[in-house]
Amino acid sequence: MEPLVFVALIAILVIFFLGIRIVRPTERGLIERLGKYKSFAEPGFNWIIPIIDRMYKVNTTEQMVDAEPQEIITNDNLNARVDAVVYFRVFPDEKSVVNSQYNVNNYTLQVVNLARTTLRNIIGTLTLKSANSERGKINSELHRTLAEETANWGIQIVRTELKEIDPPKDVQETMNKVVKAENEKIAAVDYATAAETVADGVKRAKIKEAEGVKQSKILEAEGAAEAIRLVNEAADKYFVGNAQLLKKLETTESALKSNSKVVVPSGTELVNMIGDMAGIVPMHK
Repeated sequence: MEPLVFVALIAILVIFFLGIRIVRPTERGLIERLGKYKSFAEPGFNWIIPIIDRMYKVNTTEQMVDAEPQEIITNDNLNARVDAVVYFRVFPDEKSVVNSQYNVNNYTLQVVNLARTTLRNIIGTLTLKSANSERGKINSELHRTLAEETANWGIQIVRTELKEIDPPKDVQETMNKVVKAENEKIAAVDYATAAETVADGVKRAKIKEAEGVKQSKILEAEGAAEAIRLVNEAADKYFVGNAQLLKKLETTESALKSNSKVVVPSGTELVNMIGDMAGIVPMHK
């Protein structure tokens, strides 16, 4: 009996160790018994009956798949090379993990095929130019369609991103020439604007200078007018009734300045006035 008990214990230990299954935190397990779903395995230690039971582990972390480059005919009949990537993950709850295994055959491959088909449908309605300028719209439409189509697969479409939308080589060269011409046009406009600004500054400076000259002449004229007014007032005050004498005096002043000889009759009133102004007392014979 003892050998049989020993053999039984050994068999039990072997069966026990063969049935141990360890599930990592990034995984969930599905246990099938004789081909039928039996239970859900959480992370940690799990045990199954060897041969009778079988465990399938499912990765629940975020994954990335490449939709692979493909040629798509745009709405303006150009062949564009399009590539995109899709990020997704399996929800970690039991129902989602079950759906990812029993509702779809190889969900990774299905996501790739669905993304390629959706991209052809979206970009086929756009021109090449609008497809390049509306990448955000294409990403949103692709994400929405994938999320709707995979709703019962137990997975979450996290995000989608277009990697490239490349036109044919000849079209790309033409587009580059157009962009270069537009940049040169913008540079020319900027240069013209700068030159206009400089010219406007010079113009304003000349206007300011002319206004300064004008103001200076006005002040000079006002000063001359004030001087004439003061002379007139003095003439009215000191030479009332002697206008002819004043004129003679001015003539004499001008002659003296030019060192001209002037003959003035002696004993005249003009001589007396000049003497008074010079402080000379006439001599009497």
